[in-house]
Amino acid sequence: GSSQISARDFDMSGMSTRDQAVAARNASRQLQNLSSEDRAALLYSIADALEANEDAILAENRKDIAAAEAADTESHLLNRLKMKPGKIAQLAAGARQIADMEEPLGRQLSKMKVADGLTLEQVTAPLGVLLIIFESRPDALPQIASLAIRSGNGLLLKGGKEAAKTNAILHKIIVDCMPAYGVARECIVLVEGREAVADILGLHDVVDLVIPRGSNSLVSYISNNTKIPVLGHADGVCHMYLDPNADIAMAAKLAVDSKTDYPAACNALETLLVHKSLIGKGKDGYEAVAAALVAAGCTLHGGARAEKALKLPACPAPRHEYGNLGLTVEIVDDMDQAIDYIHANGSGHTECIITDDKATAEEFLRRVDSACVFHNASTRFSDGFRFGLGAEVGISTSRIHARGPVGVEGLLTTRWLCRGDGHFVEKDTGVKYTHTKLALDGNLGSKIAHGLGWAVGIANAVHLGLMLWKMSKK
Repeated sequence: GSSQISARDFDMSGMSTRDQAVAARNASRQLQNLSSEDRAALLYSIADALEANEDAILAENRKDIAAAEAADTESHLLNRLKMKPGKIAQLAAGARQIADMEEPLGRQLSKMKVADGLTLEQVTAPLGVLLIIFESRPDALPQIASLAIRSGNGLLLKGGKEAAKTNAILHKIIVDCMPAYGVARECIVLVEGREAVADILGLHDVVDLVIPRGSNSLVSYISNNTKIPVLGHADGVCHMYLDPNADIAMAAKLAVDSKTDYPAACNALETLLVHKSLIGKGKDGYEAVAAALVAAGCTLHGGARAEKALKLPACPAPRHEYGNLGLTVEIVDDMDQAIDYIHANGSGHTECIITDDKATAEEFLRRVDSACVFHNASTRFSDGFRFGLGAEVGISTSRIHARGPVGVEGLLTTRWLCRGDGHFVEKDTGVKYTHTKLALDGNLGSKIAHGLGWAVGIANAVHLGLMLWKMSKK
């Protein structure tokens, strides 16, 4: 029965971290060899297993909560740790949703006839082995595992010690579904202990990407201590610029939403830049926006200029992520100054302009060099789910590989497949290059399907017309 599951049944603790990472890579190749249908079926079986073992999962979660309460863990961490009613069903639904998504592997990106009889195509492929370090939220484990399975990647997971028992049973349930599909349990490894993380950060020849989901200090530590590429961001210092042509009611609503919807989020507003012409205009300017923020519980701090002009307490630093209802206000002369301020003090995450002038907005969108740049929209939209990416792996402020909210695409790379018939180079005298771009196979298929759809539609219309004509003759 479900209650018989023990987290001790699957134990890799005797293996070195290098052996665990190598085992994950080998198992990931078994996963990649599965058909798309089999990888989807594996995710469906994981979803069923999560639901079947709900009581056992919640029992382990209660043990983690009891230990965390005994250790006087902060209330916001306790909230993240707790598996609330309906959470298991939600995780199972998420796994099924990822199973139903379009096949991410082997998708053609380009196709070319290099020479007669010699074709070359570029296709999507898994990155290989991922190391994901996440905070106290145990619900992150099934989400990340589902994305890794769908995209054919091996996985090393390191959760917070406060969720150790919940993570262990979730991991056990997931990997127990794998052997039935010819995939070794080692495809997903639950890494124990801080020392193991330090070891893995040295395995740049085995691990392909690190995704840290946690505090600024964690992300900074990892970035500074590994040669493995890191996908993530240390901080989220997001700006909103109020242009002279801003709709003030809209500005107040969007500033409040951006700051208060979830103040600890990396896409929450931290600095409000106000054009000097909006100061002192009462309900038609900055004061109306400030009043709305204060009414929503925000504490305003001033930048070098606003501190004096608006008599606000000084902000801790021009680049500061509050993570609470604190907010920096600064006055600027024009949009050029606002953009310079963002580039000097921002973290390259998400910036926004509030204006009714479309030309000004387009210039802001073009010139601001951040992962996400918005016009008349809350910074809180900067999120994988809200962008329609399905589950979110993380948000990246680096420029290589992936930038902004990252979905399953961020877990992929590309490969080149070349098909010839005895072709040779011989200092380029043995081949006559054509380098002709070819239609992608998928596009051809969709064109055929589209054509068939039209043909069937016309045939049905003709058939219906004939039937009506015959009936009218009777």
